[in-house]
Amino acid sequence: MRQPGRETFVWPVRVYYEDTDVGGVVYYANYLKFMERARTEYLRQLGFEQDELISDAGIIFAVREVQVDYRLPARFNDALNVSAKINWVKRASLEFDQSIVLADTQQLLCSGRVRLACLRADELKATPIPNPLKEALHL
Repeated sequence: MRQPGRETFVWPVRVYYEDTDVGGVVYYANYLKFMERARTEYLRQLGFEQDELISDAGIIFAVREVQVDYRLPARFNDALNVSAKINWVKRASLEFDQSIVLADTQQLLCSGRVRLACLRADELKATPIPNPLKEALHL
């Protein structure tokens, strides 16, 4: 297991009305959607589009495990910063530490750890992370 040297990636997100419940508070499952967006944009910044990973490399990433700590609620129209930092990369899996903070105060609202498995898109069986992606994740 090699330790990546990348800095934390941050993706801005605005809370829309559709993200909230009747009280204007973000529905708990939507924090996971925000984290997913940050991981997707992180890969995009590295030059890897998820649709191309499917078509060219024949792989997908599936969430294997999630741990989430909800601290404070986000509300309608809040500006958030969602971070993604790789903890480790193994042969066919990787793990992210993620957090969601208010953009203006950096107050922590939610944090989580997400473990992903690299799968063959056609069989949904574990497969090694392609070397170009693995190398990019360790830069």
